Order: sequence, then structure tokens, then C-alpha cells
Amino acid sequence: MTPFTTPPPRVLVVDDDPDVLRTIADMVRRGGYTVLRRSRFDEAKRFIDDTPPDMLVTDVRLGAFNGLQLVLHMRLARPEGAVVVLSAWDDPVIRHDAEHAGARFLAKPVKRQDLLAALARAAGATVETA
Repeated sequence: MTPFTTPPPRVLVVDDDPDVLRTIADMVRRGGYTVLRRSRFDEAKRFIDDTPPDMLVTDVRLGAFNGLQLVLHMRLARPEGAVVVLSAWDDPVIRHDAEHAGARFLAKPVKRQDLLAALARAAGATVETA
């Protein structure tokens, strides 16, 4: 059962590792969101241009591209959109850059409850902790 009274937010999940993409997308879907998946930077950028999602979850490393560029692109297309940045490295510079761009930062491997809480907080919702 979804906690949303309106259509669930559309979340674009971007990661170039197919297994990680599937895992993260499943976590988000089980949280009641509508999930859209892209594995390449250019596909994700084009999707944001054409139909900006309500939320974005992106890995930092996307082949030769940087997921933080997608964050900035999302900010232009949908300034109010919630954004979560994931990285296998808990690098303070990446964390700072993500937060400076208005995104939540989580280090991988990420737990489902942490990801869903970060999405909710990024969207401005109150989050209950267990």
C-alpha cells in the first residue's frame, strides 16, 4: 500500500551498474514511488529535458560523466525536485558538492530505510524513525 494520496512521485534512478540500478530501483519502488530507470548519463539527461521527474537518485560516477552534473541539470529543469546522490566513496568533497547543489548524499552500500528517508527529507517530508 502506498502512503501517497495523490499519484506517487516519479523517481528517476540512474546508475551505470545494472545490478546496482536494479537494486536501488527496487528499493525506491517498494517505498511506493513510480520508478524510471536509466543506465547512461546521456539517457538520463535527455529524460530530464523531456519529462522532468519529481525526484532523482543518481550515482556520482556514470562512466565518463559525473552524476553531480545531472543534479545541476535537474535543478534547472525542476528546481523543487528532490535529489539524492549515491557514491561508493564517502568522500567529503563529493558530499559537500552534492549538498551545496541541494542534494542529499548517501554512501554505498545504502540501506533501503536510509534511501527512503533521504528521499522523504529531500522532498521536505517529516520522517519517523524506528
